[in-house]
Amino acid sequence: MVKATNLTWHNAAVTKYDRHLQNGHGSCVLWFTGLSGSGKSTIANAVSAELYRMGINEYVLDGDNIRHGLNGDLGFSEADRTENIRRIGEVAKLFVDSGTIVTTAFISPFRTDRDQVRALFNEGDFIEVFVDCPIEECERRDPKKLYAKARRGEIKDFTGIDSPYEAPARPEIIIRSDLLTVEKAVKEIIAFLQDQNFI
Repeated sequence: MVKATNLTWHNAAVTKYDRHLQNGHGSCVLWFTGLSGSGKSTIANAVSAELYRMGINEYVLDGDNIRHGLNGDLGFSEADRTENIRRIGEVAKLFVDSGTIVTTAFISPFRTDRDQVRALFNEGDFIEVFVDCPIEECERRDPKKLYAKARRGEIKDFTGIDSPYEAPARPEIIIRSDLLTVEKAVKEIIAFLQDQNFI
């Protein structure tokens, strides 16, 4: 993928593990995936707020926010979705290296793309969080009125309508957002991080 030549990788004097020792906690990516309207951003932000309250270095990478800047040149074709996720994976990797627990909220509909991001990380540092919500409930919520537009043909390549969503095969965490409150979802995710000794 790298097109530039004459590049040399420079190892930093301060390592990720040095930062872990200084921070008093580990770092990882919580990769939230699910349909539009499933609650990814809401839960990711609530987890981030709880980590902040606990004194943990954290940051949220949100799909819409990233498309306002870094990925503003990308559309929603399959190729652009793949590139969108590739770039976010690289950014998330930098955050993890900085000693931060980063939460990402992206539909990231294709299993292969998510697996390629996972491959960027050390074993255990990529935590796939499947925010599982029936499409009927997502459509009922439809906070951005996107499903209604997609049904009318005003939006093309919309995940779940005319573009597929491939659910994770073996996610580390499954959140049934139609059954759990945001508070209970946050508790489950924080408990997982504690059990895995990240915090």
